[in-house]
Amino acid sequence: MITSPLVLLALAACEPVPGADGTGRPTSAAPEAVAAIAASYQDLDNVRLRSEDGCYWYTHRGPVETTELPLRTSAGNPICTRPQS
Repeated sequence: MITSPLVLLALAACEPVPGADGTGRPTSAAPEAVAAIAASYQDLDNVRLRSEDGCYWYTHRGPVETTELPLRTSAGNPICTRPQS
């Protein structure tokens, strides 16, 4: 299998979150560890961990549409989990 440099770059940008369970279950609020590193402009009341990519996503409710967006740190990195070894 050939891995493109873009995929490796995208994975390298993820920030690990200690204690994340990786189940993809919806939550009513972001876990403490996630809230501590998340940028302040995001809605932390409706956060879920996607099992497909291992990253946290939140629901953004804009004036025109509601969409799922990746939860990011203040530096702009997506907040993701890493498999435990």
